[in-house]
Amino acid sequence: MAGSGKAHLRPADETLIQIEDLVVEFRAAGKNTVKAVSGISLDVKAGETLGLVGESGCGKSTVARSLIQLPPPKSGSVVVNGVELTDLSEQELRPHRTQLQMIFQDPISSLNPRRRVAEIVAEPLRVWGPHDENEQVEIVDRMLHAVGLDPEVARDKRPHEFSGGQCQRISIARSLVLGPQVLICDEPVSALDVSVQAQILNLLRDLKAEYGLTLVFIAHDLAVVKNVSDVVAVMYLGKLCEVAEPDDLYANAAHPYTSLLLDSIPEPDPGAVLAGEGLKGALGDLVGEVPSSIDPPSGCRFRTRCPRASERCVEQEPQMRKVSEGHHVACHHPLVAVDE
Repeated sequence: MAGSGKAHLRPADETLIQIEDLVVEFRAAGKNTVKAVSGISLDVKAGETLGLVGESGCGKSTVARSLIQLPPPKSGSVVVNGVELTDLSEQELRPHRTQLQMIFQDPISSLNPRRRVAEIVAEPLRVWGPHDENEQVEIVDRMLHAVGLDPEVARDKRPHEFSGGQCQRISIARSLVLGPQVLICDEPVSALDVSVQAQILNLLRDLKAEYGLTLVFIAHDLAVVKNVSDVVAVMYLGKLCEVAEPDDLYANAAHPYTSLLLDSIPEPDPGAVLAGEGLKGALGDLVGEVPSSIDPPSGCRFRTRCPRASERCVEQEPQMRKVSEGHHVACHHPLVAVDE
């Protein structure tokens, strides 16, 4: 499963974002190094939504933050709109970041509690312009209205006077004031109630259509990702496992880990098979704990928990192979036939 390769990448001239061989590492206690992302390659077309999924700690948020070079990767290539961001100095990078905006998981803590909403949303404009105050007010009001907030009511209030869903709408308004090309959504609904989640997801879908946005949507909930994504990429322990369109991925999961994730989605039916039972019958039990990213397993990183693992999985790292058009998997023993 967790492997490398670029068979799934589309021609660079067809994509807005092209990530190749991305490696991100962090210093841990002592002399240890956390291998957060190890050789990821991904691409996103303009106007497309890439859903990035996996367990907590798999590196999906690190991949997204590397798009804006926070932190800069240890190695690899990040090309956005034809520009290699890893070659730019901090000063050269600043204007490119205006086209890459981010929405964070906790909407309340991402907003300055001392500032009023109008000041929070207008802050990017104070840096990049327009600097005319009347024009700033007009833009702020337009963005607040676009995310479903009444500017007259919201403008002079502070974040603590709003609910979590309303704070997330404010965060989205702030991210849109500079007219970005790419919106990076780092688990934007995981901290919200289910009913509010639906509102925010619908809002993002409408804003994507209205402003021609390209989205990178990070989540651990595959049910959410299916509804918003054009392409889904599954990660495990810093590696890429499977890439496919959502309907194809859900109907024909090629990797054991993807099937386990899909089988864990709650079924709103008291008579349905309990999550995991169907897969256990086909694959056996999932064993063990997630290995440490400081010392990941050799070969396939999922092999220590995979019921289909063999000696080959210990010795060789799997490479991306084609399952069908737009569907690729990195696994020595996939659940479906692949092109050799």
